[in-house]
Amino acid sequence: TKMKLPGQEEFDISSTCENVATGEPESGPGSGLSPDGPSDTDSRELGVPKDPVLFIQLNELMGWPQALEWRETGRWVLFEEKLEVGAGRWSAPHVPTLALPSLQKLRSLLAEGLVLLDCPARSLLELVEQVTRVELLSPELRGQLQALLLQRPQHLIWTTRTRPCCWSAHPREASHDEEAPMKEQHQNPLRQKLPPGAEAAAVLAGELGSLTQPLGVFVRLRDPVVLGPLTEVPLPSRFFCLLLGPPTLGRGYHEMGRAVAVLLSDRQFQWSVRRASNLHDLLAALDAFLEEVTVLPPGRWDPTARIPPPKCLPSHHKRLASQLREFKGSSVRRRAPAEDRHSHRPHPPSPELRRTGRLFGGFVQDVRRKASWYPSDFLDALHPQCFSAVLYIYLATVTNAITFGGLLGEATNGAQGVLESFLGTAVAGAAFCLMAGQPLTILSSTGPVLVFERLLFSFSRDYSLDYLPFRLWVGIWVAIFCLALVATEASVLVRYFTRFTEEGFCALISLIFIYDAVGKMLSLTRAYPIQRPGSPTYGCFCQFPDPQGNESQWIRTKPKDRDDILSVDLGLVNASLLPPPECAQRGGRPRGPGCHTVPDIAFFSVLLFLTSFLFAMALKHVKSSRFFPSVMRKMLSDFSSVLAILLGCGLDAFLGLATPKLMVPREFKPTLPGRGWLVSPFGANPWWLSVAAALPALLLSILIFMDQQITAVILNRAKYRLQKGAGFHLDLFCVAVLMLLTSALGLPWYVSATVISLAHMDSLRRESRACAPGEPPSFLGIREQRLTGLVVFILTGISIFLAPVLKFIPMPVLYGLFLYMGVAAISSIQFTKRVQLLLMPAKYQPDLLLLRHVPLNRIHLFTGIQLACLGLLWIIKSTPAAIIFPLMLLGLVGVRKAMEWVFSPQELLWLDELMPEKERNISEKGLEPEYSFSGSDSEDSELMYQPKSPEINISVN
Repeated sequence: TKMKLPGQEEFDISSTCENVATGEPESGPGSGLSPDGPSDTDSRELGVPKDPVLFIQLNELMGWPQALEWRETGRWVLFEEKLEVGAGRWSAPHVPTLALPSLQKLRSLLAEGLVLLDCPARSLLELVEQVTRVELLSPELRGQLQALLLQRPQHLIWTTRTRPCCWSAHPREASHDEEAPMKEQHQNPLRQKLPPGAEAAAVLAGELGSLTQPLGVFVRLRDPVVLGPLTEVPLPSRFFCLLLGPPTLGRGYHEMGRAVAVLLSDRQFQWSVRRASNLHDLLAALDAFLEEVTVLPPGRWDPTARIPPPKCLPSHHKRLASQLREFKGSSVRRRAPAEDRHSHRPHPPSPELRRTGRLFGGFVQDVRRKASWYPSDFLDALHPQCFSAVLYIYLATVTNAITFGGLLGEATNGAQGVLESFLGTAVAGAAFCLMAGQPLTILSSTGPVLVFERLLFSFSRDYSLDYLPFRLWVGIWVAIFCLALVATEASVLVRYFTRFTEEGFCALISLIFIYDAVGKMLSLTRAYPIQRPGSPTYGCFCQFPDPQGNESQWIRTKPKDRDDILSVDLGLVNASLLPPPECAQRGGRPRGPGCHTVPDIAFFSVLLFLTSFLFAMALKHVKSSRFFPSVMRKMLSDFSSVLAILLGCGLDAFLGLATPKLMVPREFKPTLPGRGWLVSPFGANPWWLSVAAALPALLLSILIFMDQQITAVILNRAKYRLQKGAGFHLDLFCVAVLMLLTSALGLPWYVSATVISLAHMDSLRRESRACAPGEPPSFLGIREQRLTGLVVFILTGISIFLAPVLKFIPMPVLYGLFLYMGVAAISSIQFTKRVQLLLMPAKYQPDLLLLRHVPLNRIHLFTGIQLACLGLLWIIKSTPAAIIFPLMLLGLVGVRKAMEWVFSPQELLWLDELMPEKERNISEKGLEPEYSFSGSDSEDSELMYQPKSPEINISVN
């Protein structure tokens, strides 16, 4: 929620949730760490000065009573890393655990020790002179301690070109020249993980026999200064802490040194100490830390176990509120609790979805808004990440064009085909990227539109109508209806598209992807029957050029109930062609260079199908695995589609298989013989059909509106941090214009493709390059530009002339990638997780937040309603009643509205989202006590403040 302090701008008191991210890291202004304290964005909005990231190092005194030396034994930024001496390496980052007595002893030592705040020292030598001015030290002991503090410590530094480097085996006093950082410090890879402006803190602890009393010193330097080789990373040091004392039993000073380091790594404590003015403020910050410490009972856990870093850090909204009260004064105290109780209010609608009340008012606003960003839409694409995005989105787009082109050819009996699919994708997609309000959207053929095309062709065939002219008038009416929707600002209705509607739509599209991929593969196995040993059936697969020079693929079989040999075209070329005489068989054995036995084709087609699917899935999950360096994992994941296709082509070529290949036309002409590129308005149809086409066009307009705007809502959610705004009205206007163009040319109809569009955004994620060990990169947003989509569609158009290369791609490989797209999409939505709960005993269920706040039977009821709606949509889509399929999609909004009579607002907040009227009521009244999320200090109340971070898991890479 938004709060405003006197004299300050609005700010958000919620902290950032760090997620395990899967995009390419990026550094830049504001890309620093965002651990427990406020992030960069939070600090700017809060009006609170941004504190630099702090690197803490613990140097421990070793070797008493023989030769004394300082050795680095631990380091912290957000999590702890311990030096594993025997293995000669740093441990994995882990959550630090402390013994409560060490914190108590540390407090007592600091209360009686020397505390220097804003110390003016400018070098290590000056600092040593300042900290040794303690009354309990004799002159001789003071000199001994100064010499000891000036010794160069031992560090373990892993350089990029050498083995671990431990230096300073023989301690020496550091002269003024030796205070300069060493070469190994500058080569430390840890330096690259820290953002610009980071500071250091040195903690020195150990036992010194010449001391009779403990010595505790805490120093905050007025100006940070590089203290030579004191820390392994040459950063300017802000804090210095010295903890020495006589030998004792146990490792008391080591644990106190760790306690200081853990305190300084806590952003709340660090925030307070940076602003402390005296010892009392320092001890108050320590006491505040102790008040929030969680104690683990002894004997209930293993103290040697290391707690791995969490995937998502808990919210710190309450700690941040206390910071604000301290920083701004008591004027905030009266307002913060009330604001805190309602910090989970629904957000107001975005400016793009506010009705202007003027004809084409929203469209004009979209044009004005996007015009100011137009030059940067091309300049922002000058980044290597965009090249990676172009490569695998191109392959995804080509795969989609090929597969939907083949399906469309079957659905329309050759009236449209692969060539029209390639050409339409290139023309419509490129035009959309140049004109659209949201250029990250990828236009493509979609499952629901394909279903409508199939129904429209069946209707034309049943009533002896000329299909393409009838389709032209349907497209003209759809464009008119869509323009009317743009004029009346109907796009503001997308606010009623909640997650319930989106998940139902996405699940339907994903199932269509899966069904079509498996169906195409089953059709191949039926065309290539796998023959069992002893079966009298035999056959061969033949590839020969037809009279026009195109490659023809035939299957010849001899059924056991017939004596003649049947020649069956695979449907990839004109069925009127006759098989060449070279394909004749004698005795069941193939003859000719292009003939292969059928069982080989069937078996290896299935093998390539499964290989491409599993290989793409495996490479996608490599990004979150522990194998290989992060850069390699990122490349393998981003180019999984490319690698899967290359693997399939390599296996096919190595084994010399005759699997069906991608059929790309060699001539630039329509698939349907005898027609030109422009469709005749009437053809053989009566004139009144141009008016009657308005009825199916109305249904298709509903489908286009739902398909386009649901994808637009998903892509433009606030969690993706898009800076250039959306363009719902402008995008729908572009789709309407492209409907006219594609209908006149006889090309497929195109709308926003959810799966590929989200994959496009996934490939353009911006993440912080500088992150602490153990901390996942923080999500910075999406690289918004037009060039990647434009280049993808230009390459798609050029692919028409790449037949000599593309013809080697096996079709089973493309079907495997198509299956992967559907599986990746459906597995990423919450609906799938709730379906799994139906089959999972309660004790094995994951610890989902919604399970803590909504009864399980209510969750099952919500999921059951979604399953029923999805099943009804699928049944209608598969029956002759499919003509009302678009109306049923629109009916999902009505079903969701009716569910407000069944579920409480609290349940709908966790399971779905609130509709605009409910949001308005809650914004005016606040949540009622019976379903309020405030007033509790429990972990559930804390978790409610965790912002929903972006999960762009629907991917085709």
